[in-house]
Amino acid sequence: MRTVAVLPVKTFGRAKERLEDAIGSPDRAALAAAMLADVLEALTAVRGLDGLVVVTAEPRAESAARATGAHVVHDPEEAGQSAAAALGVEAAARAGAARVLLVPGDCPALDPGELDAMLHEQPEAGVVIVADRHGTGTNALRLTPPDAIAPAFGPGSFARHAALGTAAGHTVRVAHAASLELDVDTPGDLDALRTALSALPAAAPHTRAQLERLEPSRV
Repeated sequence: MRTVAVLPVKTFGRAKERLEDAIGSPDRAALAAAMLADVLEALTAVRGLDGLVVVTAEPRAESAARATGAHVVHDPEEAGQSAAAALGVEAAARAGAARVLLVPGDCPALDPGELDAMLHEQPEAGVVIVADRHGTGTNALRLTPPDAIAPAFGPGSFARHAALGTAAGHTVRVAHAASLELDVDTPGDLDALRTALSALPAAAPHTRAQLERLEPSRV
């Protein structure tokens, strides 16, 4: 089954605004770029993926994506994660994908082995959801076929995606992947990532270097 990952990426200057009280604007942009670099490297190492679509209006993200061989979809409107994800799903389907995996660009500790296992688990499910560490958001969404449901990210998206899948008549399953649960939206998320990285010395080298530059004593 041809499986394509879809990765929406916000313009770095607009990224991680909820970290504003902890990190200044230039450093937030640098952190977003570093996290994306780690996610791209991880995705290229996932054996079960047949392709990658990156949806973005950020020139640096486009350049980084093309360097990995990813297909880039320009997102001039930047109407949000759900709209960007829908653009990516459409592009993946046109390219012959039978299944898509929506992943965020801010899970830098992503483990390729975990993600590969998640792709092979529960093959009967049309909708497979990985929640964020709070259990309310969606940090990965596997859809078979690609248009099984329309992406609906944002607060409460875990329950929303489950309800959409059930209403569409699909089998809905929950998957667990610890490295995918470590997204970074708030200072608390950033602290959780720092803690996780202290026990994962080989993970997220680009993000680790950026965090070390920001606060050397905490990484």
